[in-house]
Amino acid sequence: MKCPDMPGFSFKLPAPAPFSFRLCLDYLSGSNSECLYEVHEDHIRRLVSLAGRDVLLEVRSKDDLELVVTVLYGGPLNEAEHMEAAAYVITWFDLNRDLDPFYRLALSDTRLAGVVRNLNGLRLMGIPDLFEALCWAILGQQVNLAFAYTLKERLTSAYGDSVPWEGSVYRRFPSPKQMLAVSADELGALKLSRMKSATILEVARQMAAGELSREGLLAMDSYDAMEERLVSIRGIGPWTAHYVRMRCLGDPTAFPIGDVGLHNAVKSLLSLEEKPSIDMLRELFSSWQGWEAYATFYLWRTLY
Repeated sequence: MKCPDMPGFSFKLPAPAPFSFRLCLDYLSGSNSECLYEVHEDHIRRLVSLAGRDVLLEVRSKDDLELVVTVLYGGPLNEAEHMEAAAYVITWFDLNRDLDPFYRLALSDTRLAGVVRNLNGLRLMGIPDLFEALCWAILGQQVNLAFAYTLKERLTSAYGDSVPWEGSVYRRFPSPKQMLAVSADELGALKLSRMKSATILEVARQMAAGELSREGLLAMDSYDAMEERLVSIRGIGPWTAHYVRMRCLGDPTAFPIGDVGLHNAVKSLLSLEEKPSIDMLRELFSSWQGWEAYATFYLWRTLY
């Protein structure tokens, strides 16, 4: 691919069928409290870090056959940065995933077929940055979604970078190195619990020291090995690990079985009087083996 030599340069990425940019944008615009990107009617803008510097990207798609990515701020990009930008968007929109096997499986199951038809082309939207993914999962532990967004906004505003552009301020989640100088007391002042503060600071330390990275996790032999590495960090349990496996590490078998939202979605799907038991969830999802992450994501989408 040709590298951009000025701001405003665009490049294209093919979108595998089935793909619905509208459904992806609908998901991404689900909360008015989101602070890390700005969704417009036909495009989305996000500040990302490429080779350690801030770059504002705009992504749009007119026909669902390709995504057009434009560098609005932070150019020119060299070849490595251009490839990094492309990789970021590919992971963000899960463009390397062949969904045909999932749709064949889901459409043959009367319990999931209607959900899949309504959401045809929706991609499991990723969080390409491991630190952001881990922190988002940690912030969401045992709190409602609205408060998790509030905590993310406070962290981002206090410690992340920002770029003004066309009347908006685009923010980037802080990097591990930016968090090294932050104390647990400072995070406590933002209303993070002691445990969440300690866990985030330990993750930041390990990532800044090179002990933990997305590349290192993906180089492991299995997703279970990745999970074992993640849960070795105090404050990260199976739910957090599976969420990160699902949203950041590209694991289609990730299954956050203890997720409250998933329980509510299944209760509604099956018209249950009470929330499903763990055993019931295991039996239900055994029908969707190999695609537990997508089944979970689609069921979440019926709620949010």
